[in-house]
Amino acid sequence: MKYALPIRAVLSCLAFASAVAAAQDIVALRQADMKAIAAAAKTISGMFKEPTTYSSLEFKQAADTIRDKSGEVLIGHFSEITADPRSRATPDIVEERDRFDRLANDLTAYASALSTAAVENPQAMSDSMRMKPGEPMGGGPLGIHVRSEATLSSIPAEHVFHLMLQTCATCHSRFRMD
Repeated sequence: MKYALPIRAVLSCLAFASAVAAAQDIVALRQADMKAIAAAAKTISGMFKEPTTYSSLEFKQAADTIRDKSGEVLIGHFSEITADPRSRATPDIVEERDRFDRLANDLTAYASALSTAAVENPQAMSDSMRMKPGEPMGGGPLGIHVRSEATLSSIPAEHVFHLMLQTCATCHSRFRMD
């Protein structure tokens, strides 16, 4: 019985250490996923800037990376806000959970539409993937959120890509510390 108190203290310390390690792991995981999303977006952006570099396989892989790391995965990464100094997430995520979740799910929808566009354009970046001069952008923080698969498939992939980038910018401006 004389060892009961020290054992409880050790177990409490271990539980606390495990909680701290888990929090650090989630911060590292979400930062790694955000870097993967950024790299994938850069790949797609490069192909729109220089269409001769278009590869439907690479375009699709990049879109699939964004799709797979957004939506429910992204929401799960931010289910709790940690006090970890490496985290740049604001407490507003908890206070505005519905808005954050909508943005994470919009990102999935846009990435899925980009993946479909790559499948539908296996050879080269077609004119149907490109925005036309003077075409209105819509979307973003002050515009509409296009979630309908039918609507997304009816607009150029480049427009979808801009909607996706606006979604990222909206989320970062609201839920990420400078």
